Amino acid sequence: MEKLMAREAVGSDLLSALRPSRLNFNLVRCCFQVVKSSPLIPARIRARLFTDKVRASSATAIATKPDPVIDESSLKIRKDIIACPICYERVSWNGGIDLSLEAVARSTLECSCCRKSYTGKDSHLDLTVTGGNKVYGEPMAVSTELFRFPLVSFLYERGWRQSFTVWGGFPGPEQEFELIKDYLQPVLGGTIVDASCGSGMFSRLFAKSGLFSLVVALDYSESMLRQCYDFIKQEDNFPQEKLILVRADISRLPFASGSIEAVHAGAALHCWPSPSAAVAEISRVLKPGGMFVATTYIMDGLLSYFPLTRPLRQGMAQLSGSHVFLSEKELEDLCASCGLMNFTCTRNRLFVMITAMKPV
Repeated sequence: MEKLMAREAVGSDLLSALRPSRLNFNLVRCCFQVVKSSPLIPARIRARLFTDKVRASSATAIATKPDPVIDESSLKIRKDIIACPICYERVSWNGGIDLSLEAVARSTLECSCCRKSYTGKDSHLDLTVTGGNKVYGEPMAVSTELFRFPLVSFLYERGWRQSFTVWGGFPGPEQEFELIKDYLQPVLGGTIVDASCGSGMFSRLFAKSGLFSLVVALDYSESMLRQCYDFIKQEDNFPQEKLILVRADISRLPFASGSIEAVHAGAALHCWPSPSAAVAEISRVLKPGGMFVATTYIMDGLLSYFPLTRPLRQGMAQLSGSHVFLSEKELEDLCASCGLMNFTCTRNRLFVMITAMKPV
């Protein structure tokens, strides 16, 4: 019994002496190999010794894991797309070193030309002209204000958007996404703006697809952007470094001219107070060869032949701010008048997907 206790005491002393914190790790590793076969060390001491070795090795591996590498040149290019919505000059950034969902929400931007500052909110970056004002504000058209109600934002992906398939022939998000990808083949790998993104149904699909270096989910509604943020947080392994949320006016886009590869507007064109002002802005921010893809609906059936259709449409536009398109030719003329060419469209009942390109 005394011999056994002595052997355990020796083993314990040796275990303490061989802790990695006391010796060079390489030396300890060699010593472990010698001790492993020594008959002087009881089995249970050897078990403790080698368990500690594994833990120490793991801790060392974690401690020496290199920090992620940030491509500063690529980051600068991505940040340079953001511009002041007042003067369209590029802004300076004060915030995180990266451009991601969380970093942008904590950032502050300043325009050196007009001295206007823009700040991040909990979920998004506010780049509206009146953003941050304490007193002055402007009401928007009914078609715009409707989507600022939290209840509408909550319902949008919980039945509202799905109803478009029933009454309008919209194929549904997955099939629409496949069509969009085909049209955007020439500009894959660049930046895409999902204009009037709503609760981010397509913004999230764009980001998860990995087809674009950056996705800008843009909407005027704060509640829609918050709903998009909540959906993102509910998803596991969402690529947050690929997407940012921006509040902006579609007729005053906060991007530098010729800086964006693609703009998508899903079921939004008919909700814009001035489609021509919005598409002109989209044309301005697109790079040469950049693509504009949008979906809306066309009332070109028997209703289009009713004599009072056009006066009624004009009155509805003045009252609500929404627009009813009566033909494909109207949409083609709209794009052409804003400097976009190579117009195409895909139809399914009332549903239409249009594409147009910024001339090279």
